[in-house]
Amino acid sequence: MANDKKLVEAITSMDVDFAQWYTDICKKADLIDYSSVKGCMIIRPYGYAIWENIQKILDTRFKELGHENIYMPMFIPESLLQKEKDHVAGFAPEVAWVTHGGSERLTERMCVRPTSETLFCEHYANIIHSYRDLPKLYNQWCSVVRWEKTTRPFLRSREFLWQEGHTMHATAEEARAETVQMLNVYADFHEQDLAIPVIKGAKTPSDKFAGAEDTYAIEALMHDGKALQAGTSHYFGDGFAKAFDITYTDKENKIVHPFQTSWGVTTRMIGGIIMTHGDDNGLVLPPAVAPIQVVIIPVAAHKPGVIEAAQGLADRLKSDFRVKLDDSDNSPGWKYAEYEMKGVPVRIEIGPHDIEANQCVIVTRHDREKTVVSLDNLEAAVAEKLQAVRDGLYAKALANREKRTYNCETMDEIIEKLAENGDGFVRAMWCGDPECEDKVKEVTGVGSRCIPLGEEAIGDKCVCCGKPAKQLVYWGKAY
Repeated sequence: MANDKKLVEAITSMDVDFAQWYTDICKKADLIDYSSVKGCMIIRPYGYAIWENIQKILDTRFKELGHENIYMPMFIPESLLQKEKDHVAGFAPEVAWVTHGGSERLTERMCVRPTSETLFCEHYANIIHSYRDLPKLYNQWCSVVRWEKTTRPFLRSREFLWQEGHTMHATAEEARAETVQMLNVYADFHEQDLAIPVIKGAKTPSDKFAGAEDTYAIEALMHDGKALQAGTSHYFGDGFAKAFDITYTDKENKIVHPFQTSWGVTTRMIGGIIMTHGDDNGLVLPPAVAPIQVVIIPVAAHKPGVIEAAQGLADRLKSDFRVKLDDSDNSPGWKYAEYEMKGVPVRIEIGPHDIEANQCVIVTRHDREKTVVSLDNLEAAVAEKLQAVRDGLYAKALANREKRTYNCETMDEIIEKLAENGDGFVRAMWCGDPECEDKVKEVTGVGSRCIPLGEEAIGDKCVCCGKPAKQLVYWGKAY
């Protein structure tokens, strides 16, 4: 199969209209459908299966680190939300309010949770009394509601799925270590399992989470050169603990406040997978989260023994991989296009000639490369090909990021680089003045994404004002 042959004609080319290409894939790969509830989406079984695999991997990692799952109410009384002023101010524009229960007006309106810090703090105040009660390492899988004005499937919707970790610690050092640890968990998951390279960094003060002392994020670059904030981890210090009167008796018998973190990722990761790995034939899924890792297509299925041989391969592989045998009466060509659209990492073709030769044909989705494999070595060959898909996806995404990362010393240079090469990450120095941060975005169109961890300065002058610089910043246009 030629690498440039397009099997699927129903998808707008990404080079023609990237936004429409994205929407086409969400719909035609059976990931979502639209709902009569404005701004909300129906996540269809294939799309939800991706989320389930994401959830399974991350939940295992969280529990290995000692975190426990919990579930909080979805309603927050207004008086509770008001206890931390910076927090409520940050979320006020996006809060959905419940004012009636049945036909009766509530004595106090309640918001549908946009996030759960206040609920966790109320609970922690009731259960933390001694240093022996710490740390508290809790995580919640749930949905939240934020009344977004502009919505897109997975990337921004009024209700979305996520996990939110909320932890309490005896010392600031422990809480800061937790914050960085969970940032690293997210980064490793994206790079190893989703095959998406990320930049780890701290948010500038203007971009911190409402109520946080420090916010860290992982930033990924999509195929079109726009950035996606793919996960965040926040250090709250003892600010929430003071606001909610959370205290405990320490080892010296003193009454003190604990220190808090929160961290989360959402279904927007599925959008990140689409925009990082997808192509004009449809979705391309990293094997770790693909609902179907291997699809088996019988060729000349009407001939004796072909269906039986295909079923035998499925039976062999299903204990190690997520396998689907498509023995429907659709043509092989239709099936090839269908599973390319759905992004299945590996396709196995077997027909009469293959059966005679004790072989099958393996096709990898990311590069559409065909390999003839002996049936004697099938399990090892499939495992090798799945790893090749993950490695190929990561290498392609990293090459795109490197090609679209520009070092700039002036705002004119930013404008010039973006005009010549397209959107991407701009690495430029910053003096720390919020006015300069705002002006860079106003003049060049790119905003601050993060202050990268562990990267050296590339100059000593602010890209905006020319005064001595304090930090290297990644700038970019973002989803």
